[in-house]
Amino acid sequence: MSETASHPSAPHGTRRERIEAILRRELLPTTIEIQNDSARHAHHAGAKALGSGGETHFNVAITSARFNGLNRVARHRLVNDLLAEEFSSGLHALSLVLHGEETP
Repeated sequence: MSETASHPSAPHGTRRERIEAILRRELLPTTIEIQNDSARHAHHAGAKALGSGGETHFNVAITSARFNGLNRVARHRLVNDLLAEEFSSGLHALSLVLHGEETP
């Protein structure tokens, strides 16, 4: 995985690299997996209109202590808020699997 230190307002690197940099910086995850799923959606009218080099759909799985005590909706809201600039510049969809590091 890339350790790119891009900032969302500085459009360097690929969207995937920017997403990973933001999530690593803000969530300090113990695990993170990001898969670009855009090719499966390239034929959709919305994806064609958005363009953005084809980087419009991603699958993201994260384990982070930042999710401890948050319900599923709050976890999703946190990630979506962190990626707001990416959504405003062409990111169309995220499939999220978000786990806390709660100990039993």
